[in-house]
Amino acid sequence: MVSRVLIIGGYGNFGSYIARALATHPNIVLVICGRSQAKAQQFAKGLDSYHPAEGIALDIRGDISTSLALAKPDIVIHTTGPFQDQTFVVAEACIARGCHYIDLADARDFVTNISSLDGSARANQVAVVSGASSVPCLTAAIVDAYRPHFQRLLEIDYAITAAQQTNRGLATLSSILSYVGRPFTTLIDGTPRPVYGWQNLHRHAYPGLARRWLGNCDIPDLKLFPSRYPELATLRFFAGAEIGLLHLGLWFLSWLVRWRLLSLPPLAPALLRIAFAFDRFGSGNSGFHMFLRGVGADGRRKEERLYIIARSGHGPYIPCMPAILLAKRIAEGDPLAPGARPCLDLIDLDTYLQALEGLDIVVLK
Repeated sequence: MVSRVLIIGGYGNFGSYIARALATHPNIVLVICGRSQAKAQQFAKGLDSYHPAEGIALDIRGDISTSLALAKPDIVIHTTGPFQDQTFVVAEACIARGCHYIDLADARDFVTNISSLDGSARANQVAVVSGASSVPCLTAAIVDAYRPHFQRLLEIDYAITAAQQTNRGLATLSSILSYVGRPFTTLIDGTPRPVYGWQNLHRHAYPGLARRWLGNCDIPDLKLFPSRYPELATLRFFAGAEIGLLHLGLWFLSWLVRWRLLSLPPLAPALLRIAFAFDRFGSGNSGFHMFLRGVGADGRRKEERLYIIARSGHGPYIPCMPAILLAKRIAEGDPLAPGARPCLDLIDLDTYLQALEGLDIVVLK
């Protein structure tokens, strides 16, 4: 059997990585879509694919149901953000059509509330998976792999620092700007407490990389993990830019947002142009770290550390990998259980890391 995999945003930043990874699979016919049919067709024509890829126009703000009826997909991968201001209209259209749905959402409410579609997804015998990306898929897989090392897991500190010279677009920046300077809650010393996006400024040294600035970042994990790991007392996630001046500039703007003097989302196009101007001062190297702390089997304080360092601009393959793996799994006849849920317990850490082999990505423990 051959599965038709439709990628929304298929010629965009993340969609193009996923498309290239799936193009050579003998069980997959790709349907590349976006707002421009010409761009979709041009990208599809340039793919080195096992089956000829197709290109169609699809706007998530338009008549999605008609587009799906024409394309007849078996699987839809939704990569077009920002998800912070989206409803579940694409997932609902997929359920009605009877095709599986996977997205790369990183928005807290979007990912955590996807389970509201569980009943209709089960009734139509389709899988709806949200957050098939670094968070919460990879981050939960890491915690699950290391949790047996602890008698009690009490604290998780982790962060992502992006490469300057990497594919990025307006949607990615808009996603970041949606929480910069704005309050959100995270677990601190056993209590949900408010923090502000891009604040709590500090630096972290990554192996083989320069020290990078980091600040508070809002992700689905901050809502999912306290119930998933009930012994946790503290959960902190940060993000940062490679170029210090850009990070510090956004940190300064976060105060203006916090003081209600500025709204950043309307400035996204201008800020993106500024960011591109700094590309020559950066690299294609990104980093991730997670520190887990608690009580070991011997009753003593224990800490586990893990770093993932991506070079040569290969960092974006990390958040794209869950969607790639899940699409291949379905196409190979290993279906996901029907229902709607965040991307948890579907890919273990070993499988995730093995899929990254062959890329310029190293894991350090």
